[in-house]
Amino acid sequence: MSTVDKQLETVRAEIAEEVPPDISISDVKYEGPELVIYTRDPKKFARNGDLIRRLASKLRKRITVRPDPDVLARPEQAEERILEVIPEEAGVTDLEFHPETGEVVIQARKPGVVIGRHGKTLREITQEVGWTPEVVRTPPIESTTVENVRNFLKQEREDRRDILERVGRQIHRDPMSDDEYVRVTTLGCCREVGRSAFILSTPDTRILIDCGSKPGATEEQPYLQLPEALGSGASTIDAVVLTHAHLDHAALIPLLFEYGYDGPIYCTEPTRDLMGLLTLDYLDRAGDEGRSPPYDSEMVREAIKHAIPLEYGDVTDIAPDVKLTLHDAGHVLGSAISHFHIGDGLYNVAFSGDVQYDDTRLFDGAVNDFPRVETLVLESTYGGRNDHQTDQEDAERKLIDLVTETHDRDGTVLIPTAAVGRAQELMVVLEEAMREGEIPEMPVYLDGMIWEATAVHSTYPEYLSDDVRDRIFDESDNPFLADAFEHVAGGDDERESIADGDPCVVLSTTGMLEGGPARSWLEHLGDDADSTLAFVDYQAKGTLGRRIQNGWDEIPVGDGTVDLEMDVQTLDGFSGHADRQGLENFVRTMNPRPDKVLCVHGDESASQDLSSGLYHEFNMRTFAPQNMETFRFI
Repeated sequence: MSTVDKQLETVRAEIAEEVPPDISISDVKYEGPELVIYTRDPKKFARNGDLIRRLASKLRKRITVRPDPDVLARPEQAEERILEVIPEEAGVTDLEFHPETGEVVIQARKPGVVIGRHGKTLREITQEVGWTPEVVRTPPIESTTVENVRNFLKQEREDRRDILERVGRQIHRDPMSDDEYVRVTTLGCCREVGRSAFILSTPDTRILIDCGSKPGATEEQPYLQLPEALGSGASTIDAVVLTHAHLDHAALIPLLFEYGYDGPIYCTEPTRDLMGLLTLDYLDRAGDEGRSPPYDSEMVREAIKHAIPLEYGDVTDIAPDVKLTLHDAGHVLGSAISHFHIGDGLYNVAFSGDVQYDDTRLFDGAVNDFPRVETLVLESTYGGRNDHQTDQEDAERKLIDLVTETHDRDGTVLIPTAAVGRAQELMVVLEEAMREGEIPEMPVYLDGMIWEATAVHSTYPEYLSDDVRDRIFDESDNPFLADAFEHVAGGDDERESIADGDPCVVLSTTGMLEGGPARSWLEHLGDDADSTLAFVDYQAKGTLGRRIQNGWDEIPVGDGTVDLEMDVQTLDGFSGHADRQGLENFVRTMNPRPDKVLCVHGDESASQDLSSGLYHEFNMRTFAPQNMETFRFI
C-alpha cells in the first residue's frame, strides 16, 4: 500500500469518528486539492449542516461530498423537484446531470439565489434528490468562449477526474527530503517587460509561476531550458500558477504541454477562460503574420483541461510542503497576487503579477493584507522615479475632451488597447459620458476580441467593482449593453466604411500596435489629420506603439507605409498597473511588510529606480534581478 493510500485510510478512520453511525462512507479520495467523500446517504449528510465544516476543520482539507450513483433520484424526477426548490427569481436556464460523479450543474442568471443564504438552498436540493449541486452563471451577454470552455470540460469530465485524482495523490505524497531551502529563479521579465516566468523551488517541490511572451521581440520565450525549469524535464514541475491571462504572462502556458508537462494549472476561473481566448488568438495572429506558432490549439485545450480554478482567499494545498492563496490584484478580470506558504511556517513568498493599488471603475484595488510575507516579487512596469500617472478623474476628463474635440472636427478617435481590462474600463467611462451628455452620442466600435472579452467580464460580475457588478445584475442597466457599442464583424471592408463615415470612437486590439486589427485602422485613418490616435496602455520597448510615441510618422502597414497625420495623444490614468506612487503605497501599507523585495517586470531603469526607492524609503533589502538569477531565502 502506498503512503497516500495509508494516509487515506487514516483520514477515513478520522471521518468515521466524526460522522454519525447512520451515515455510510463508501469511499474517500483526493481529487486535486480537495478531499472527496462518497456516501450512500447524501440526504442525511445535507441535513447535518455543520458536519462538513467540522470535518474540514478537523482534517484541515477542502471537502466535497458526493453521492454514490445508485442512490440518486432519476434525473427527470430530480429536475422537477430541483425547480420546485429553487426560487423562480434565480432564472434557471439549464440543468445537466452527471451520474458518474453525482453532480447536477445548475446554470442560472442569479447563482446567489440558487445557493441561498449560507448555502441553505444547495443543502435543500441534496436533501430532496441526493444529487450534489454545482452552480454556474448564465452569461448575460452570450459568450462563445465561456460556452466552449464549459462544453469542453463537460465532454472531458471523465478524463479530468483522472487528472484530478493523479494531482491529488501528488499533492498529498510524503515529503522526501529533510533539507530546508526556498529558492526563486528568474526565467524572464527581469529588467524588461514581458515573458514573465519564475521557478519557486524547495527540496520537494518545483512550481512555475507564469509563462508569457515578450511583445515586440523576436525571441519570445522565457529561459525555460534552464536546469531549474524544464532542463531537467517537464515532469519535474509539480504545478503551474498563472497570475492572469495577459499574453506577457500566459501566452506560453500551452507550450508546457507540448514539452510534456501534465500537471495542474492554478488560477481563477475567469483567468482560465480568458487564457483560452487570448492564446487561441495568439496562434491566429502568428499564422496571419507568417510566423510558426509555438504550439497548436490542442495544447490550449490541454491547458484548460488541467486548470484548477481557485477563488480569492481560499488556502489550498498544491504540494506536500506548499499552500497557495490567491488575492485580488486589481489589474484585470481574475488577476491574482499569488501567496505561497512554504513548509510548516518555514517561509512565505508573494508574487504580485501585475497590480493596480487604487480602485478603478472596473475593479477594487489590490489586496495587500497577508498572514505572513518574507519576500515580495513585485512588478515595476511604472516603477521609474518619474512614472507618475494622472489620477482617474483627470484621465477621464482628458478622454472626454479629446473625444469631443475630435468629434467636432468630424474625426475618429482610435484607441488601440488590450482586449481584456482597459477596453472594458473605457467602455464604462464612455457609456456614462454619453448617458450624462458629456460627449455627443456616437457609435463606439469594438474590434478584435474586445466584444468577446466583454462577454466574459459579464459572466463573472463578482470579480468586478460593486457599482459595475450591481449594474450587470440589473439587466436593464448593464453598461456593456449600451446602444452605442457596436461589434466590428465585417473585416477590413467594414473598417474602411467606418473610417470614411461619421465621427466615432474605435477601440481595437492590439494595444501596442503589434499586429491585430489596430494596424488595419492605421491604414485607413493614419493620414487623416482630423482624427486622433490615443494611447491608454503601456507601450513596451521595441513595439510600434512605443516608436509612434517617440515620434515615428512613417508607419508600416500591409505592403507599404502610411504617413501618420493623426493627432497622437497619450492618456495616463487608465493603466491597469500601479504607478510609482501606487507601488510605494502598496509596499508601505502591506501587512506585514516584507523583509525583501525583488523588483521585476519593468524596463531596466524602472526596476532599478523602484528597488533603490524602496530601499531608501523602508530600509528593506531590495533587488533588481537579471534573468537567470537564483535567490536562496532559507
